[in-house]
Amino acid sequence: MNSDKSEKTIYSIDSVAAGYKHEGKWLKSTLRPVVQPIYNTSIYFVPSSAVAEAIISEKEPGYLYARLCNPTNDACADIIAQLEGAEGGTLLTSSGMAAVSLVLLTFLKSGDHLVCQFPIYAGVIKFIEGILVGTNVEVSWVDSNELVETFEKAIKSNTKMVYVESPCNPKMSVQDFSLFGELTRRHPKLLVVVDGTFASAYLQQPLKYGLHISIHSCSKYMGGHSDIIAGCVSFANEELMRKARWHLTLLGSALSASDASLLHRSLKTLPVRMEKHSINAMHVAKFLAQHSKVKAVYYPGLESHPHYKIAKSEMKSFSGMISFEVIGGKEAGIKLVESVRLISLAVSLGGTGSLIEHPASMTNAGPLMSEEGRKKGGITDSLIRLSVGLEDIDDLISDLSQALEQL
Repeated sequence: MNSDKSEKTIYSIDSVAAGYKHEGKWLKSTLRPVVQPIYNTSIYFVPSSAVAEAIISEKEPGYLYARLCNPTNDACADIIAQLEGAEGGTLLTSSGMAAVSLVLLTFLKSGDHLVCQFPIYAGVIKFIEGILVGTNVEVSWVDSNELVETFEKAIKSNTKMVYVESPCNPKMSVQDFSLFGELTRRHPKLLVVVDGTFASAYLQQPLKYGLHISIHSCSKYMGGHSDIIAGCVSFANEELMRKARWHLTLLGSALSASDASLLHRSLKTLPVRMEKHSINAMHVAKFLAQHSKVKAVYYPGLESHPHYKIAKSEMKSFSGMISFEVIGGKEAGIKLVESVRLISLAVSLGGTGSLIEHPASMTNAGPLMSEEGRKKGGITDSLIRLSVGLEDIDDLISDLSQALEQL
């Protein structure tokens, strides 16, 4: 590290996550707290109406109203932007779905065409089909196992956005960011958006490949403790960020300062958590792959995964999400998730404790996805989704073993 404090020092993302001090861009004070304070206020004093006007028009930096911005949120967003390599910055939202809806509603309008991966998170599918299509946005779906060539074939003259998840929920397919980066150069007016919730901003940074927008549900790995609902959107350039920030203000879906503080806290341990999640998940995936009652395992860290080489090239490690199919259909799948003892039967993912669920009857059940949609997405009745936590690996395997033996 350079000792000359007049020069900006570039730190690794591990150091940024663990201990980077936000300088308080717009607050001048001799106080330098080690932990970013929670600014639990809705309004800020301004010395004159002229200053307020300058802040609103973004001619001057400053704080006016908490729905517009808050120092606690800015400090957390600054960390995420550095993790993502987001030159345009990061916005925090009140949930992962708020992040997704912000992006889709900001950058798509009537008459535009969206190319979207299928399956993705069922809530996003419902938003697209139930709300976005109602605004006269056309949608083409591309199977999640397909790579960039198939997405490019779906592009039309009015296509404005390609939207993907990587790794994909729940089948764990992985997209090649470098090839999508080449796609953006061939189609310079096209926006490529990646939801990287299953990996976190520590394990992968799609913006570094030339993609435009990165989304995370921070309720998952970024938050990491199953105690907040939050989201974030990071941008490749400031023009995109400014447009989305104005929409965020109008939609009223900014994150609260209290939740931003919890998220900021969680980012400090993100590197060590993600490495441990990945180590544990690799052990569990290998155990499941050789078990006689398991029909298939979907984990990008296994060499048998069709996108293993892609994942190895663009991820620091392979994260903690595994899907697998058991022999015996729906009855066996439900029996398994209801037989675990240490692992919790619950929706969501990315917390310190391991979580297991049966997608066909939970996260991808009837109100969220039809039977036809599940068949189209390869979400079988025997599919299990497992978020591997930070517990002792022997205890986790022992719990899965005893549950499998009951099938």
